[in-house]
This record gives sequence, C-alpha cells and structure tokens, in this order.
Amino acid sequence: MNTSQLFKQISLGILTVVFSVSVWAHGGAKGTDTDQCKFELEPDHWIHYTAYQPNAFPAEEFCASLPREKESTILVFDYQDQKYKNDTVEFEVTKEPEGTRVFFLEGAKHKKGTVELKLPNGVPEVGKYLIHITLVPDQGERKDVHMSFKAGGGPAASNSTMFLYLLFIGGGLYVFYLSNAAFRNTVDKFIGKAKA
Repeated sequence: MNTSQLFKQISLGILTVVFSVSVWAHGGAKGTDTDQCKFELEPDHWIHYTAYQPNAFPAEEFCASLPREKESTILVFDYQDQKYKNDTVEFEVTKEPEGTRVFFLEGAKHKKGTVELKLPNGVPEVGKYLIHITLVPDQGERKDVHMSFKAGGGPAASNSTMFLYLLFIGGGLYVFYLSNAAFRNTVDKFIGKAKA
C-alpha cells in the first residue's frame, strides 16, 4: 500500500467517525454510556442535567465543568419520562468535601417536567461541587442521587471540539499533501525512513 492510499484510508475513516450519529449523540442510548449528564433516580428512569452561564458564555452548555465561579449560573433538569411529574423532588448543590450547602430547592412537584435552578451569583469558589436530587415519595424511603461538577478554571474545549480541530488540521494537511509535490515528497521520504 503506498502512502497516498494510506492517507485516503485514514481520511475515509475519520470522515466515517465524524458523521457517525452515535459519536455526536448527546443521549438516546439506555444508561449513561453516551450521556454523562444524566441522573438515574431509579432503574431506567432518568433526569437530564445541563448547566449554563449565559452572561459569560451565552451559546455554551456545560455539564461536569463550569468555566467560572461567582458567575450567574442556571442548572436545568429535564425529566426524561413522565414518571416524576407527580412526585416530590428536592434539589441541592453543596461544596465538597465540606458539604456546605450552596443552593437548595425544597421538595415540590414539577408538572412541566423541567426544573431550573437559578444561582444569580453562581458558586462561591473554585472547586468541586455535588448536585443532589432527592425523590421524596408520599410513602416509602427517600432516594438520593448525586453528580459532581467542578467550577472555575476557565472555559475548556470539549472532546468533540478538540476532535473537530484535529480533524480540520488533518484534513488541511492531507489537502496540502495532495496538492503540493514538494511536501508530498518530503512526507513520503519521512515515511520511507520510518519503515526502514
């Protein structure tokens, strides 16, 4: 297999991955294998979570890492099915490892299936936090699940964004390789030496 065929196969593989629905899906599969922003309150019953810092990052969604502390933050929880709309659910955010309460929303029934927690001043400092979601049934035991997130450290490029950057750089290099004979000869010589 010559170098040109190898580059073509690699490029085809990258394009296949880029346009694969399962790579870009935010959810859709059973469990948390494709969606890191889900809480499972009970088997096969989920609440999806998204965080926003609309003043600083108006078009960005966050999950496990908020770029800034002390920044207006909205945490949005969407019930993935109808099950919890008639149940009482509590929401709490704590600073860890101290367990200091940052925000608390008393138990209520959320008939719309969407709950917004507005933290006008965001979280108080850089560090780790826990979101607690507690199902408070009329009878029986309370069920508590939680998910951690970090705050502070500035915006970080997501894995999908980094992958796109690498894809465009790779694609640009490949186009340059095909269109520039001197670059192609240099690359072919380098690959030839590496094989030897």
